[in-house]
Amino acid sequence: MLAIFWLIDTVVGIYIFMLIASAILSWLVAFNVINTNNRFVYMVGDFLYRVTEPALRPIRRIMPDLGGIDISPIILILVLQFANMLIQTDVRMALVGY
Repeated sequence: MLAIFWLIDTVVGIYIFMLIASAILSWLVAFNVINTNNRFVYMVGDFLYRVTEPALRPIRRIMPDLGGIDISPIILILVLQFANMLIQTDVRMALVGY
């Protein structure tokens, strides 16, 4: 059972990393630091978009318009961290025997 919780913790950590990478890549593209005409950059950006967008889309629908500032990745990271803390607390309680 502990291995399953470890796996969930690892997957959540990787997904948070992908969210941060997607946000940074979108900034770099928006400020013309990198060009999406490069095939590798396009493939990485497309992969990150396809992985993160399904989770970010519902948050973006709920959030009010902030004038071009997208804080949906921050909100999703906070929700994932909260869920991760709940899982870790449950694991600790199970190990102690409560």
